[in-house]
Amino acid sequence: MKKNFTKEEMLNILDCPKDILISDEIIEHSRWSVLHNIIFKYENKFWETQYSVGATENQDERPWEYDEVVECCEVRPVEKIIIVYEEVKD
Repeated sequence: MKKNFTKEEMLNILDCPKDILISDEIIEHSRWSVLHNIIFKYENKFWETQYSVGATENQDERPWEYDEVVECCEVRPVEKIIIVYEEVKD
């Protein structure tokens, strides 16, 4: 399911506490931009989208700078079990 949010709503979500803005992770870094993936809670559902910002103080790029509407995908938390390997210490 997809839902559109206004840019103003999304900018407000970026300033929300952790119980609303669940995750804000960098997923890609180029010379000019840093791409973030966010997950947030809205009306008891979880939503995911991306935004980018300038990589340096000389790059004047703000989140959703050229968008008036931001499309988000509904997501749900899924518990996953992973296997990791640790050094054996005798």
